[in-house]
Amino acid sequence: MSEIEPQWVRWARELQALAQSGLTFTRDPYDRERYERLRDLASEIFHHHTDEPVERIAALFSEQKGYATPKIDVRAAVFDEGGRLLMVREVADQGRWTLPGGWADVNITPAESAAKEVREESGYNVEATKLAAVWDRARQAHPVGVFSCYKMFFVCKPIGGAAATSLETSEVSWFSEADLPKNLSFSRILPAQVARMFEHMRHPDLPADFD
Repeated sequence: MSEIEPQWVRWARELQALAQSGLTFTRDPYDRERYERLRDLASEIFHHHTDEPVERIAALFSEQKGYATPKIDVRAAVFDEGGRLLMVREVADQGRWTLPGGWADVNITPAESAAKEVREESGYNVEATKLAAVWDRARQAHPVGVFSCYKMFFVCKPIGGAAATSLETSEVSWFSEADLPKNLSFSRILPAQVARMFEHMRHPDLPADFD
């Protein structure tokens, strides 16, 4: 197992997942109390190691219902005919740059979710042409995340639309590989991941990456 994340994150995350699944299925009131205490312990661990108030973390955990499974984040690597990559500035992350994307939506496929995110965040209509990668966020050197998350990257081509910002984005632009922005939103995208998307663009026959 990768040691990119500290051990306490994995322990706290697993405690939360056990508590969430246990609360979903238990019918025993005493077991419910035990699972609720596990959830509280997970909140306290995250609070102890971060600046987040314990009340906020506990509220976030209590919103999670059903069997605990990883969340899915979709990212679109959109390349124009000149091989430039589409990127957007995230309002929520101090104007840092990222590939368009976000949480996958229900009732549509991951590829359709990626295209939807591009349209909403950049104004462009795109078509996904390849699944380039499925990565576990915890194995990729992203900042610590509360929940387990799989990141799905799709290579896409533009098929219409025009650059337009949104409530989530303050700027939309195309970049060559030699002129990429330095201030990336590391919680969403990493330099090595961007570099790998250029590899997939140049070599369409590359198999999808996974870990």
